[in-house]
Amino acid sequence: MSCTYTYPSRIDGGDTKVKETFWFTKERRYQHVDLKTDSDYQDRVEYSCSEKSCTLRITDLRESDSAAYKFRFITNQPGGRYTGSPGVTLRVTGNILSHTVIFPNLKCHSSCRLPDHSSYIWYKNGQKVQSQTSSTYSNYFNSADSYSCAVEGHEDFLSPPVYAPKLPSVSVSPSAEIVEDSSVTLTCSSDANPAANYTWYKEEQKLLQSPEGSHYLTSVSSEDGGNYSCKAQNQHGQTSSSVFIDVQCESHIPPKSYMLVLKLISMKRKKQNHRTSDCGR
Repeated sequence: MSCTYTYPSRIDGGDTKVKETFWFTKERRYQHVDLKTDSDYQDRVEYSCSEKSCTLRITDLRESDSAAYKFRFITNQPGGRYTGSPGVTLRVTGNILSHTVIFPNLKCHSSCRLPDHSSYIWYKNGQKVQSQTSSTYSNYFNSADSYSCAVEGHEDFLSPPVYAPKLPSVSVSPSAEIVEDSSVTLTCSSDANPAANYTWYKEEQKLLQSPEGSHYLTSVSSEDGGNYSCKAQNQHGQTSSSVFIDVQCESHIPPKSYMLVLKLISMKRKKQNHRTSDCGR
């Protein structure tokens, strides 16, 4: 998101100079909290500012990032502190399917001995990229895209496509009600090439990072309940899915023997009511 601003170049004969520019969503003790110092946005915020304009970029976008974002600049003049209102309102809903990233250079390799200065053909989502003929390819990419290559004249031998992870599939085992002291397995999988690395979070707190995608909870308690999310990531992008776990107290679920007694009592009462009805005829 971007902001442009203006200010008087001179006030009371003194030149105006901008000393500080930043974006914020919160205030603490009447002080505006720079997003770069806000722990909720650690390592996820970038500013690109020039004279009288400033752009905010947030990476690894989350639903918790939904807020009103305001730009503030401070000058050397007395009282020269200004905030853009009402700001920009951002609403993040559901899963983040894709976002724009910068790939590392893609390089096309061949196991065959090729003539010097061979030309290459690059494909984006199966369509030829006309402007690229070298063995390397670098550009802005969208994580929903896939890329492959071939040596010119040998287009039948197309490389396997590389692409960012697709939306992960997450599951919980057991799928029935989860009671205290039981064990739970969270599983996450995503189609990606190269293979994705998985990171599990609980309420934004990092739990586990591994290439397998499974996270195990043993002897769960009510404190283990909540929202869990899995992020699938490779060098071409990332995306995430979430699942909610509800841990029931064992006392809330009647044991089978108790349920059986209730059923027998119910059946017995039905028979008594039936006999009474017969006698009354």
